[in-house]
Amino acid sequence: MPLPQEFHDIARRVNNWGRWGPDDEIGTLNLITPEVVRAAAATVRSGRRVPLALPLQQNGVQTGMIPGRVNPLHTMVAINQEIFGPGTVATSDDTVTMGLQAATHWDGLTHVSHSGRLYNDRPADAVTAHRGATALGIEKVPPITSRGVLLDVARAHGTERLPGGHAVTPEDLDAAEELAGTTVRSGDVVLIRTGQVQHYLAGDREAYAMPSPGLSLRTPEWFHARGVAAVANDTLVFEAFPPEVEGLWLPVHALHLVEMGMLQGQNWNLEELSAACAQEGRYAFLLSAMAEPFVGGTGSPVAPVAVL
Repeated sequence: MPLPQEFHDIARRVNNWGRWGPDDEIGTLNLITPEVVRAAAATVRSGRRVPLALPLQQNGVQTGMIPGRVNPLHTMVAINQEIFGPGTVATSDDTVTMGLQAATHWDGLTHVSHSGRLYNDRPADAVTAHRGATALGIEKVPPITSRGVLLDVARAHGTERLPGGHAVTPEDLDAAEELAGTTVRSGDVVLIRTGQVQHYLAGDREAYAMPSPGLSLRTPEWFHARGVAAVANDTLVFEAFPPEVEGLWLPVHALHLVEMGMLQGQNWNLEELSAACAQEGRYAFLLSAMAEPFVGGTGSPVAPVAVL
């Protein structure tokens, strides 16, 4: 279906085009200032490190639902090979073929377009067959180190996993923020736990894919009002899937990436972090989640770490 008026109204309210100048290519990551990073470092108390990435493996989260987005295919190209002659040090090497958004990843600002445009009013045809993203490529993303805040929506609902299709609302985010005991502020990276990744961890890839809880069309304004730098969650699609509005596919992607210039992440494993935050009674931490600088990439795998 064509994008409805409701979408265009929200887009107008959250639009960041020109906010950081006509040449800007990093959007809301501009909000991660040196002052924000210093404040993020001050959240570290115990030094507990919690990994947030899923393993890169051939039996990964991709089921073929997204054409061409393949799970990692790991191949050995050298095994204990004495490349400098007999008796010399032997080396082993390997290679990987995979979709850049196959597992835990960031969606770059060229991952989606709408109405022929990308973030900051760039034309959608800036993404080309031979060079990929000729503007707004994932290699433009600076190091993402900031204060992370876990909004444990599932725990706020008194459950370990939201039901499939649940559209996370601003009211859900408010409740999770209250549970966290902190206020989301400018430059934060917000992680939203639905519990959906439990399906994948239990071996059921199909149940993980859909039906899935995810972000509602109403939430971009919540992130915009608080100056959030980036958002990630523990689902395959990010937004509620199948869509909350029948026939309206990926509207939250378009609002975040195109209108706001805000990276979004999927397939983050937030289960251990949820337990750690509950144990320590705090939901803010230092987050390191740097994208790999694939030139022309529309996204990037990431191995994020939360430090409490």
